[in-house]
Amino acid sequence: MAHRVLTRTLRGWARTPVTARIAIIYLLSRLVTTGFFALAAAGSNLGSRFGADPALGDYALGWDAQWYWTVAVFGYPTTLPVNEAGQVLENAWAFMPVYAHLAQLVGLGDWAAGAVLVSLVSGLLACLVLHRLLRPRIGAAAALWAVAFFASGPLAALFQVGYAESLFVLLLLVALDLVSRHRYGWLYLLIPVMGFTRPGVLAFALFLGLHGISRWLVRERHPLPPKDVVHIVALGALTTLVGFSWQAIAGLVTGEPGAYLQTELSWRRNWLSDPSAAFIPFEGFVRGAEFWAGQWGMPSWAGWVILALLVAGAGYALLRARSVRRLGLDIRLWSASYLLYLLAVFFPQSSTFRLLIPLTPLAGALAVPRARAYRWGVLLVCLLLQWVWILAMYGSAQTYWQVP
Repeated sequence: MAHRVLTRTLRGWARTPVTARIAIIYLLSRLVTTGFFALAAAGSNLGSRFGADPALGDYALGWDAQWYWTVAVFGYPTTLPVNEAGQVLENAWAFMPVYAHLAQLVGLGDWAAGAVLVSLVSGLLACLVLHRLLRPRIGAAAALWAVAFFASGPLAALFQVGYAESLFVLLLLVALDLVSRHRYGWLYLLIPVMGFTRPGVLAFALFLGLHGISRWLVRERHPLPPKDVVHIVALGALTTLVGFSWQAIAGLVTGEPGAYLQTELSWRRNWLSDPSAAFIPFEGFVRGAEFWAGQWGMPSWAGWVILALLVAGAGYALLRARSVRRLGLDIRLWSASYLLYLLAVFFPQSSTFRLLIPLTPLAGALAVPRARAYRWGVLLVCLLLQWVWILAMYGSAQTYWQVP
């Protein structure tokens, strides 16, 4: 009897349109995440940043969501806040305007409701686009499993809080899908929106350059029409312009040419007692490796070795790992571009895990092995890591060591 019920259920699932299946997976994942949030709230105490018995809305508006709310309600400061030493303090210029104002518009003035709705809907649409992007590469079944891993992943709480990641990854997946299909026209509209949603569009400029080079190298086997060359060059220039424009805007409004970079560097003083006064590419990860090695009771050189091994491992996986190669060259080029961007501009700390969300297409590599036990095992690990993340970053969050 149970076997027949299971068989009918599986057949019914197979006959369900793929869009509906993705929606069901996403809805179930959101119910699980809500349950995790509720458990974390029930176990919260006065030592938590959110206090005892926080509401789910408190979590949705916690941490960086407060900055996006500030942008939507008060805008950006015309004078940079500074401390007694004249150092620029944390301020709203570190956060882009699109998500903040879209949430205000969608929520009809209720920013919190709008923010959660934008994140939820963006997450669902991102799942649909992810499946579209991966299906031709790894097959429909594996693409659906990749969607399940994405929707239930360690950082899936971002689909239900006031962060811009959900919207950004949607825009990014659409952009990657357009590039992979050589449909460049819509990118002229998409790239500026993506660039003013969240930092990271400069990595897309590098990706477009690598994409253009890769197409040029195989032009004898796969024709490269002149119009595509024009599009790739023009879009690369546009993306680079958009990537640097926020620095120019912040400088013009505040009268301080380095306003944006100084704002970003202000967060490093929460970790380093002597951060550099100026931005130096790649310094953040080098100093971060030293910092974390010290925290773990190791010499600085051990941190550099660990960093080198991580970089080498990521490079090897993108170049040689069979499951990653199945994803196609464009996804691998994007992943390499974004990882290089992270190495160049960020300081490694707890929120670095969140910054890996734009690598979402790599979820397809996890779904390539077909063994049913393996796929269910990966899904279980995703859920366990999601619970650990929510518990650490929300349930027991106390300091900057626990920032999502």
